[in-house]
Amino acid sequence: MQRWAGFARFKLRTPKAWGSFLRSFFRPLAYVAQVALTLVMATAAALLCKWLHTPIPWMLGPLLITACLSVADMPMRSSGFLRNVGQWIIGTALGLYFTAEVGQLVVSLWWAIALGVAWALGMGYSFGLWLHWRHAAELSSLSPAKRRATTYFAGAIGGASEMTLMAERQHARTDLVAASHSLRLVLVVVCLPFGMQWFQSHWGLHVNNSLLPSAKILQWPGLLYLALATCVGAFVMTALKRNNPWFMGPLMVAMGLTLSGIQWTALTSEMSNMAQLFIGISLGVRFKREFILTAPTWLLSVAIGTLAMMLASIGFGWALAWGADLHPATLILGTSPGGIAEMSITAKVLELGAPVVTAFQVCRLMAVLLIVGPMYRKLAPAEPASTNP
Repeated sequence: MQRWAGFARFKLRTPKAWGSFLRSFFRPLAYVAQVALTLVMATAAALLCKWLHTPIPWMLGPLLITACLSVADMPMRSSGFLRNVGQWIIGTALGLYFTAEVGQLVVSLWWAIALGVAWALGMGYSFGLWLHWRHAAELSSLSPAKRRATTYFAGAIGGASEMTLMAERQHARTDLVAASHSLRLVLVVVCLPFGMQWFQSHWGLHVNNSLLPSAKILQWPGLLYLALATCVGAFVMTALKRNNPWFMGPLMVAMGLTLSGIQWTALTSEMSNMAQLFIGISLGVRFKREFILTAPTWLLSVAIGTLAMMLASIGFGWALAWGADLHPATLILGTSPGGIAEMSITAKVLELGAPVVTAFQVCRLMAVLLIVGPMYRKLAPAEPASTNP
């Protein structure tokens, strides 16, 4: 022991060694301070948005403030633990909507969900063609197959991490793919809630009471039972290496319990607000100064394409709602090119049929993850074999 203590004292005699030691000692403190600062700024922005009566203020406010401050090189930091907690709460809350009556409704809409999946695949493929048409010349340093992979996976309506991983396997420009999905998601999250709020104020919404959560009151120890059960679901999904385990695991467990008639407790609005804040921060910190400066013309094309997809989805959702005898706002959110958690939160907060929106978004994500890869290999041109003289 004395020998190791002497060795440590010897190691810390040089200024360089002391500098390294101090950096390693204070790094966790700096991380905690940055997370705390981000939470304070995000909470202030959420309260401001609530005062201004913006839609989904507890997600939109944190998203916008952290994105702006991150682009300005402020030390905004998202905690992975808090993001998981946010997804855990939202997944559980959405699962509580799936009563037996809602389950029967979702099953009866299988044909509409299938059309929504086909719509997402076709829209993503068209978006990829648009990006290829606009930027093939700028990507001339890549081979034709790598250019096609970059634009194809950047346009696919799927999760950012999953599409980026698929693009990496094809040796595509993963930075452009990740940037495309991050910007698309944020634009949808910002624009659609305002559109839904306008729709709500001008047209009115008549939501079926069966699409509201079954349990109404927070109960103890039911909250503990629900927390433990959904936590097990998250750990199982993590062990199976599934996508979004802290959202999908609790969602599936809470859905199964509610469909079985087990209603232990409700979740409070304060829990939902906190979860939205954590998720909003995790979206906002994706944006850095380098993100904006890397490929501004690419981001402009993504923004134009995303707005076009949102407009097209409004028309498609409206037509689908007419055939399914549901409110257009519900299926517009269900078929929009956003993420599961974000669109489901919008539907939950504005009471626009959250279980139907969740079912559409979950089925679409699962289908896209299964189909997009084989679809690319089927449709993409083969890389010409190189020949040596």
